[in-house]
Amino acid sequence: MAEVLSQSEIDSLLDALSSGSLKVEEVISDEKKKKIKPYDFRRPNKFSKDQLRTLVMLHENLARLMTTSLSTYLRSMVRVQVASVDQLTYEEFTKSLPNPTVMNIISLKPLEGNFVFEFSPQLAFAIIDRLLGGAGSTIEKVRELTDIEQTVIKRVILKMLSNIKEAWQVVIDLDPNFESIELNPLFTQIIPPSDMIVLITLDVRIGETFGLMNICLPFMVLEPIISRLNAQFWFARTSKNATEKSIASLQSRLEQAMVRVTVELGRAGITVGELLNINVGDVIQLEQPVNKSLAVHIGNNVKFYASPGLSGSRMAVQINQVVYEGEEENGSSDIVSGRD
Repeated sequence: MAEVLSQSEIDSLLDALSSGSLKVEEVISDEKKKKIKPYDFRRPNKFSKDQLRTLVMLHENLARLMTTSLSTYLRSMVRVQVASVDQLTYEEFTKSLPNPTVMNIISLKPLEGNFVFEFSPQLAFAIIDRLLGGAGSTIEKVRELTDIEQTVIKRVILKMLSNIKEAWQVVIDLDPNFESIELNPLFTQIIPPSDMIVLITLDVRIGETFGLMNICLPFMVLEPIISRLNAQFWFARTSKNATEKSIASLQSRLEQAMVRVTVELGRAGITVGELLNINVGDVIQLEQPVNKSLAVHIGNNVKFYASPGLSGSRMAVQINQVVYEGEEENGSSDIVSGRD
């Protein structure tokens, strides 16, 4: 944002220019220097701003999925949010991690290579404590995970793989698989140290325990699909027409949904005095003619008109008309039964 000068500063600048103590060439030269942006060829930016924004949206969706799945699995309040997205070399990433830490190596078939799902030992011990019956507290002195604790963490990661698959399906259908757990970041070399990565940092809260999760995605792994990491492709995939399989799945779920059906026999108006004096055996005359169809309500809306009758020993109605968007049209005859 450009700096706004006060009137006194403007007057001082004009006086300096008129007296010759400040030259216009120097002002222009300083302005040009400000526009020069340093560029380090040893760590070039591989991802554009649009691609980074797409990765942010993708992992915000992943954070929501993890919030739901971890809350259910840990039976505790869990909140996951995207904290930052950065570009850096793999060496810078590994040097920034504590030792020991928890680095989960995940493969992303059909993409070649692996990515790293890392989180701090404090967060790992909070998860382990919660799964083993504790309140979800962590330890004060950091240590390496035992073999049993690594097995517990592996089960949690396996639960997260389905979230990763679902979050990435708008870009590519992935089949993530757990490979291994490494505790020393210096021994985890999935790519050359100078290769560029995109680092997504997630802020995680489990009960009263806070921690960070880091997702390290190497550029060489994402390079085959780098053209898909843009907002236009994102919205095109998310708004695509439903496939036959998804339509069939939705129809199957709708057919199993329970709906409330109510048949209105008629209406009548009485005074409060008549209502107070009603006794058993009294008859209330309805305003509904005998030969007029009854309104069949689905929820609060009239969807059919029917005639009353019997189906075996049960009271029933026979559908005569189907209502489409407030209009009456002839529909197929059917029997809707109900209990007395």
